[in-house]
Amino acid sequence: MKITTGELAKYLDHTKLNPDATKMDIETICAEARQYNTASVCVNAHWASLVTEKLAGTDVNTCVVVGFPLGATSTQSKVAETKTAIEDGAKEIDMVINIGELIGGNNEAVESDISAVAQEVHKSGKLLKVIIETSFLNDEQIVRACELSEKSHADYVKTSTGFSASGAKVEDVSLMRKTVGDRLGVKASGGIHSREEAIAMIEAGASRLGVSATKKILE
Repeated sequence: MKITTGELAKYLDHTKLNPDATKMDIETICAEARQYNTASVCVNAHWASLVTEKLAGTDVNTCVVVGFPLGATSTQSKVAETKTAIEDGAKEIDMVINIGELIGGNNEAVESDISAVAQEVHKSGKLLKVIIETSFLNDEQIVRACELSEKSHADYVKTSTGFSASGAKVEDVSLMRKTVGDRLGVKASGGIHSREEAIAMIEAGASRLGVSATKKILE
């Protein structure tokens, strides 16, 4: 696959989600995102206002995680997180599904959870990515998570938080793309550290990549 560095940058959500991230760390990734013109900067909600301020005047979006990293918070709290993040400038929301309910077969609970967040996101025309945490799931559960996300009006399905046993795998990305076709985006996230790994994920069907190794991938 032939892709320019500038084109590759627009696949990337430049990400800083570790709990010990400081204000200086966040300012640094915002400067890097401006330099490389990435798709977004993805952070925890506390930093949303700062990121929005630092990205002003660019087309790099503020992306905020919700229900992160476990997905086991209440739907009401996910909706409240989402509302606040959007008020603070988020244009993209990456929410974690209720993984236990999916594995337990409670499709109604999973769909209701995603739908409530999707409604809040789409009220203001923003973008919703749904993190299904593939490391916990078998193929049937990955397919079902994708189908429920689509049914609940998500815009993307996303592999991983990056805080579980493993991150994105090419075979999972391929299965997710096969399931959603061209109707939803697919975001591969977690464990992507090189240009070669990034391109492999794109070739498997990813339309967005969550990475913290942005400089290494692009340089």
